[in-house]
Amino acid sequence: MNIQLEMIEDKVEFFEGESLKSIEKKINEQIEVNKSILLSVHSVSHQVTLLDNGRPYYTSVVHFKMKKHF
Repeated sequence: MNIQLEMIEDKVEFFEGESLKSIEKKINEQIEVNKSILLSVHSVSHQVTLLDNGRPYYTSVVHFKMKKHF
């Protein structure tokens, strides 16, 4: 059996929700998970859209990159 390990250098994750607070919580949880595999936040972008009922709907994209210093 041959096991080969590779470092994850980049990872992009998408989040969505009906409030900024819910998205913030999801992102913070994922930041903690990604710290364990040596990834940190490189950039964040977000957008808000109004649904048919007039309520806002939030989406975010977070780009994680490998930490350069161990």
